[in-house]
Amino acid sequence: MKKILLISNSFGVDAMRYFHGICRNANESVLTACLYIGGCSLGHHYRNMFSEENEYFLYINGAQTPFKSSIKGALLADDWDIVTFQQVSTKSGDFSTYEPYLSELSAYVKRLAPNAKQYIHAAWAWSDDRLSKSSLPYSTSSEMSAADNEAYARAARAISADGYVPATIAMEKLYRAIGDAAYRDGQHASLGIGRYMLGLLWFGVIFNRDIDGIGYRDFDVDVSEEEIAIAEACVKETLSEFSYDNK
Repeated sequence: MKKILLISNSFGVDAMRYFHGICRNANESVLTACLYIGGCSLGHHYRNMFSEENEYFLYINGAQTPFKSSIKGALLADDWDIVTFQQVSTKSGDFSTYEPYLSELSAYVKRLAPNAKQYIHAAWAWSDDRLSKSSLPYSTSSEMSAADNEAYARAARAISADGYVPATIAMEKLYRAIGDAAYRDGQHASLGIGRYMLGLLWFGVIFNRDIDGIGYRDFDVDVSEEEIAIAEACVKETLSEFSYDNK
């Protein structure tokens, strides 16, 4: 069984919603835990690192539980194979907001979960319309994606991350293919196709496997076969084009 802990926010919840079911359909065994505080930045995670208060809502295998946890409590709760880090989307394109928090969090995880590999979860940009109504310094989704990609790449190098989930790239492809339907609010992934695409991407990265033939269809909302084919194509393109080297 692969055990994965996300130190995250709502974007981690989006990514994990269908991941467990996709893995089950593909005969892979996983346990995922996502530490969730809405809009939580690396700086906020860093401050919580010093507290043993149960600040985070806990999602297990993509579903919300009634339990809450601290970072320390979650790290010590199991022998994790992978622990992931992700900056909040409003700050993802500005690397100056990552440090010293990311390196300190990485060192903390190494102390408490020394056997866990550390991954960067590169979260995605917002839609053009959502950006036009925001105070973020980007005119288009493509511009935000470019800034996010650069900052997350620097983050991965800063901690010599063992792995990298290129959700920025995959979501940009999905947005180009289906427009605002990739999102539910111009920011978070749509409850069907957006979350499905992210789950497939995680599956391909974590297990280094082809995504063909998995056949997952247990969605929270209606998703057409055409949408499924588009999402799968976006993931395949991303996995074929992207490579990560932590050197």
